[in-house]
Amino acid sequence: MTLTGNTIFITGGGSGIGRALAEALHKRGNKVIISGRRKGHLEAVVKANPGIKAIELDIADPDNIKAVAQKLIREHPDLNVLINNAGIMEPDQAAGIIDEKLLTSTVTTNLLGPIRLTSALVNQLKSRRGVILYNTSVLGFVPLAVTAVYSATKAALHSYALSQRFLLRDSGVRVLEMVPPWVRTELMNSQEAEQAMPLDQFISEILEALGTDAEEILVEAAKPLRANPGPEEHALVNEFNEQMLKLFTSSQA
Repeated sequence: MTLTGNTIFITGGGSGIGRALAEALHKRGNKVIISGRRKGHLEAVVKANPGIKAIELDIADPDNIKAVAQKLIREHPDLNVLINNAGIMEPDQAAGIIDEKLLTSTVTTNLLGPIRLTSALVNQLKSRRGVILYNTSVLGFVPLAVTAVYSATKAALHSYALSQRFLLRDSGVRVLEMVPPWVRTELMNSQEAEQAMPLDQFISEILEALGTDAEEILVEAAKPLRANPGPEEHALVNEFNEQMLKLFTSSQA
């Protein structure tokens, strides 16, 4: 992907990976528009980065998605990159009764939202021979058992991206997937987690990979987990979850 001269729309751009990616791409000479539900977070990003634009978006609301998409096309007719970054992650109970509100909000935000938004903008992106980028997770390949619903949405989004990439193969639109490892962000209160990858390091490595012709955008720390699926995949899944349970248990002690 060319990393300069684009008009880029990033969901979940008020914090975490979304904000850091927006700021880095803005510095490279791209026109960046961010979105999110928290107006204060969006205003803070705009204030700190003159030139970045912001628009409120409830990714869980289909009508709001349509309205925002129409506004983007009208006000930014050169829009050529969509980064589906918004997501939520909460612990759940796959071994017991899943909270209905958690289930619905996670699936709606992490899976239905990106699909709906991409659908609303796909003709615009076709007209610009643009880029669709999905932010999934290594947990789509090696699920974290205590966030089973989140992990499942990321696996589903990966599958959707594969299908969409095939169907758009002759359109000029590139469908990319960014697969983060554990990164120090607000998700699961990971800002201070020593085992997580520092956000600035992640952004530096992900931009280097994004500037290549790769369709899956991976940092080195993500590659072992991405390579795991296969007939014997549960061995690593079990080992990974045993280690994570120990980490969570020790942090709560």
